[in-house]
Amino acid sequence: MFENEELKAEVTKKVEAHLGETAVFGSNTSTLPITGLAKASKRPANFIGIHFFSPVERMGLVEIIRGKETTDETVAKAIDYVLKIRKTPIVVNDFRGFYTSRCFSTYPAEGVEMLVEGIAPAIIENVGRQAGMPMGPLEVSDSVGLDTALKIGRANAAAGGASLDLRADLLSWIVEEKGRAGRKAGKGYYEYGEDGKPTRIWPGLSEKIDIKTKECPPALKEELTKRFLFRQCIEVARCFEEGVITDPRDADVGSILAWGFAPYSGGAISYIDLFWGTKKFVEEADRLADAYGERFRPNKLLRDLAAKGESFYERFGAKKAA
Repeated sequence: MFENEELKAEVTKKVEAHLGETAVFGSNTSTLPITGLAKASKRPANFIGIHFFSPVERMGLVEIIRGKETTDETVAKAIDYVLKIRKTPIVVNDFRGFYTSRCFSTYPAEGVEMLVEGIAPAIIENVGRQAGMPMGPLEVSDSVGLDTALKIGRANAAAGGASLDLRADLLSWIVEEKGRAGRKAGKGYYEYGEDGKPTRIWPGLSEKIDIKTKECPPALKEELTKRFLFRQCIEVARCFEEGVITDPRDADVGSILAWGFAPYSGGAISYIDLFWGTKKFVEEADRLADAYGERFRPNKLLRDLAAKGESFYERFGAKKAA
């Protein structure tokens, strides 16, 4: 279900009327900024984000989001609660989409970029899985809900003053014209059987997409793999620069347990540090940006690390230890 800020504010006020002064109020939101939600609370210092992942019974990670007024005591209580229910907590700072939802969204987004370019959906899905991701990006989109993705995309565009792009145009056509909302509707990028499992990619995509690339030689597979993984890593680096996340250990654990970033890599930060090194990563990211767009362009933090020959773990790990 798409999250509604006004409804959450109403629920917060009603629930708080029955809570003690020292009680912690946790909101299981995946995208709405906690600081904004806390405005409806009488005790914003006790208000915190506790983001569970679906399906809750199988997913071991919980993302704890600190709002601007959230106290250390409230964070400590939230961590203690998560540990007692035998899940793994990571702590992040407030931002729309936080850490996990924000970075995770780049994977299906890049899949749709490839689709709009005319790459056959079967190639996109197979390369995504072979890159180490648990699902292809289009199947991920179906699982989240294409209608939800469209609403979130429009909300984010409005909040950031951005215009809608070709991906939003494709989504609006699929959802609003074709009535395909994803797995929950039994139809999205995929068609689904009565057991809820995907049976095949929807052939109707060819009405909107001109499929130009139908073969996947090794060089193309390598390039698409880089696009999937680099796109996610670039966003993780931006989260560090903006202070959304501050510990490379949390970043790695979160990337694997929350959205399934290629586990063999050790996580998104380890992929940068160990598989490439910041200098080579920045060089390759610049090449990808020149070829495919500014979404791959390294941020100031990455360039600074590369120039100084530092890794994320050297800079941020040392700071944490100190």
